[in-house]
Amino acid sequence: MAPKKHQLQMLPAAAANAWGIRTTFHSLIALLLAVLVVIALYLTQKSGELMQDRTTRKSSGDLLARCNLFSGKWVFDNKTYPLYKEQKCTFMSDQLACQKFGRKDFNYQNWRWQPYQCDLPRFNATALLEKLRNKRLMFVGDSLNRGQWVSMVCLVDSSIPPAKKSMYQNGSLATFKAIEYNATIELYWAPLLVESNSDDPVNHRVPDRIVRVQAIEKHARHWTDADILVFNSFLWWRRSQMKVLWGSFEGPDAIYKTVKMPRVYEMALKTWADWLEVHINRTKTQLFFVSMSPTHQKAAEWGGAKGENCYGETEQVFKEGYRGQATCPEMMQVVDRVLDDLKTRGLNVQMINITQLSEYRKEGHPSIYRKQWEPLTEDQISNPKTYADCIHWCLPGVPDVWNELLYAHIINL
Repeated sequence: MAPKKHQLQMLPAAAANAWGIRTTFHSLIALLLAVLVVIALYLTQKSGELMQDRTTRKSSGDLLARCNLFSGKWVFDNKTYPLYKEQKCTFMSDQLACQKFGRKDFNYQNWRWQPYQCDLPRFNATALLEKLRNKRLMFVGDSLNRGQWVSMVCLVDSSIPPAKKSMYQNGSLATFKAIEYNATIELYWAPLLVESNSDDPVNHRVPDRIVRVQAIEKHARHWTDADILVFNSFLWWRRSQMKVLWGSFEGPDAIYKTVKMPRVYEMALKTWADWLEVHINRTKTQLFFVSMSPTHQKAAEWGGAKGENCYGETEQVFKEGYRGQATCPEMMQVVDRVLDDLKTRGLNVQMINITQLSEYRKEGHPSIYRKQWEPLTEDQISNPKTYADCIHWCLPGVPDVWNELLYAHIINL
């Protein structure tokens, strides 16, 4: 009978072991199911993101194909504009900080550009930075392009923690870096694109401007590896003629000749275009050219008093199609011809046409509300319009819209 008793004593232990095995098995099944659910949710989310990304790119591409973003009107919008606050931008320029230097009317910050055929995509700093991950966006040109560069930096600035961004300058090249994205937004000072005696980024005011229309390598070697290049050049060509140098500034065999506009402008742009054709990586680099920025130095052109300018202006020009006399069609036609010729050579440079939309904004300039680099004279103080800046633009303001137009093209790349 003893063996039977022993068997009876062993039964509870066996049952416990069997129960433990079943419990462990069920736990493993539950854990496996949980892992599968998490994987399924992750894949669903990633699929949705990819689909959304494809949809965004497709809709953006459709937008550029069916809509002229440059034809439209300004709409007052103080709910969603400005896109950033002047005093909150870490790298705001004193040349453009109109509010800081005493401007009291702020409506110039609240105008939104509304194309007639569609809506301009709203600027999304995170989306742009993601698009620029491991890339270089570079603006090349004059002080107006510098203003657009400052605008672009301000547009993304608040989206990046202080420890995750940097700014440094090396000669003609200024670089803002979004460290986490390994992305840079750069400015290269080259007001005439080709070499000149105005190439110093600080001391470039010279009484007799000289340009080397066939020399560009000194500047262009800094652009070679950029992924997106945004050029402009017009302001410094605003004169009836310019002195051209063949040879070097230091060379004893230098030849100087005065060449009229717009011929000298065309000579320089052809040198620029030839360099692009040879050196640009067509599979990597995207090219843009920003059209001329209008000035508002003669109020009589928009119905104001003779002898006045943008000083004291608080409203835009409402006449449809208004164009000031300083906006030179011949110069714009030169750009069109050069870009068309590049296209026949297999190189596409997208024009960002900011001219007409900026023509309306006579109130958008700094006027007297900016840092003055030299002490004002008594005559200037008594007559402020004599030192009003009617060329550059307050920020936040018009250049932000230029960058919204650029952004619409970049997100479609």
